[in-house]
Amino acid sequence: MADDIATLVLGIETTCDETAAAVVERRGDGSGRMLSNVVRSQIAEHAPFGGVVPEIAARAHVDLLDGIIASAMKEAGIGFDKLSAVAAAAGPGLIGGVIVGLTTAKAIALVSGAPLIAVNHLEAHALTPRLTDALAFPYCLFLASGGHTQIVAVLGVGNYVRIGTTVDDAIGEAFDKVAKMLGLPYPGGPQVERAARQGDATRFQFPRPMMGRPDANFSLSGLKTAVRNEASRMTPLQQQDIDDLCAGFQAAVLDSMADRLRVGLRLFAEQFGAPTALVAAGGVAANQALRAALQEVATQAETQLVMPPPALCTDNGAMIAWAGAERLALGLTDALGAPPRARWRLDENAVVPPQFANTRANS
Repeated sequence: MADDIATLVLGIETTCDETAAAVVERRGDGSGRMLSNVVRSQIAEHAPFGGVVPEIAARAHVDLLDGIIASAMKEAGIGFDKLSAVAAAAGPGLIGGVIVGLTTAKAIALVSGAPLIAVNHLEAHALTPRLTDALAFPYCLFLASGGHTQIVAVLGVGNYVRIGTTVDDAIGEAFDKVAKMLGLPYPGGPQVERAARQGDATRFQFPRPMMGRPDANFSLSGLKTAVRNEASRMTPLQQQDIDDLCAGFQAAVLDSMADRLRVGLRLFAEQFGAPTALVAAGGVAANQALRAALQEVATQAETQLVMPPPALCTDNGAMIAWAGAERLALGLTDALGAPPRARWRLDENAVVPPQFANTRANS
């Protein structure tokens, strides 16, 4: 794309339980702005089940997506004929939802004549700070959500190296599972954080998984089991017990996370030089205790902490549109046959250690 041409990209996100669409503009100098960003959460639909039900999520996307796209286009003040490209999250995610969003994007691209860009949902998270903060490469991304926990070297558009990942539960997943076992309502992460504020983090001596290891991988399954064992031992639980369990669990997660990130930043510096920033994205980044711990890690590493606004840390259409705009600027578009993908590693050439080959590892 010519450097002096601004582009307008529609982005569609349907990989989990947010139905979202947005329009962003990418200017010729590489800066950008959001023209619209419409998100419809499905928390109410899934709350009775204590977690996301894939079939319910897919049906909700079908019912909601056309209206949300129309709202995003109206808010942006443009017609489909003005679009430079249509971007959709093509994975990784719940395959039913991915199919809904990607198929819709293909139809819009076909009718409007705009090129299609099939976006990796993880790449969208990785590139968001370039929209919000005009951040230069290379930077270190910590992606923490219900489905993903990774440390990634972001070296350029399409150029990512995974430095660390979880070998079992993602951080957000662990928070939700602990909340469920303690009888807290869905979504569990904010409930655990709220209870932890009232609790005594020193009452229980929970393990700090993976601390001291030379790699930058995470593991939370053993910590989750330790919480379950303590909760079972004390049944029936009083409110103070729940608060203390949450406080102890969160403190252990933060200690483990900080240690893993310190290792990850050291490995980053050894391989790629000093990062321009430590970037945190994903729904877990809304946790205030985690944000404070991240700031301490960044300060110790003598780098800045960059965190996009909470609305752009969780799943949204603007991040998909922006990733599409960044790829479009490099001439990277996709055929209408681009497939939906339940699994899609950000670092396609990564070699997974044999001991982790059969784990989910957020692929």
